[in-house]
Amino acid sequence: MSEAGRDRLAHDALRPTEAALRAFILTRLPADPAHDISHVERVVANARLIAAAEGADLAVVIPAAWLHDCVSYPKNHPDRARSSRDAAALAVDWLREQGTSSNLLPAIGHAIEAHSFSAGITAETLEAKVVQDADRLEALGAIGIARCLMVGGALGRPLYHTDDPFCASREPDDQRFTIDHFYRKLFHVGETLHTDAAKREAAERIEFMRAFLAQLGTETAHKPEADG
Repeated sequence: MSEAGRDRLAHDALRPTEAALRAFILTRLPADPAHDISHVERVVANARLIAAAEGADLAVVIPAAWLHDCVSYPKNHPDRARSSRDAAALAVDWLREQGTSSNLLPAIGHAIEAHSFSAGITAETLEAKVVQDADRLEALGAIGIARCLMVGGALGRPLYHTDDPFCASREPDDQRFTIDHFYRKLFHVGETLHTDAAKREAAERIEFMRAFLAQLGTETAHKPEADG
């Protein structure tokens, strides 16, 4: 069977279907423009590509990617670190009701709970690594920049420190300045990725982000450090 045929077979065998997964997640997404349906669809697309490159099981990867944010507390919420655990519990309960094979549920639940930075859960399976990588790529590139700026704006944080926008002589403080998040977290995302496919994509996206900061430096009469 061709690769396309295997993909169609895996897609057709999903219970519930991707249409049902999408319909369910639409009822669960928070009022957060950085975690809207477009974000979920991009994570699913990333996950599908990485899974194909790495040989991961789509019957686990696809439901986990669709449902990874079915519970997502705001970044400043006291239970933020519990989001992915609560998402996994809700997703597994719903998938069980939809007739998903009980053999798949533990792996799907683990992939969902392990996707989050804040949860600090190690991805133990290839499928969990794929979903984690797919979600983390969203922090990088043009999409990563846009999401970072949206979140910073929603939290009322200034764009940058006016005297030292690029943390040349101070520690990054992304609780106070939006651009500091690049240095506090985003430029380190590539170090946390598991799969070769995701690492290649991350390198290209980080290069774009450094170009963005260089342009921002030109427009603000500052110069970012070369190594970020």
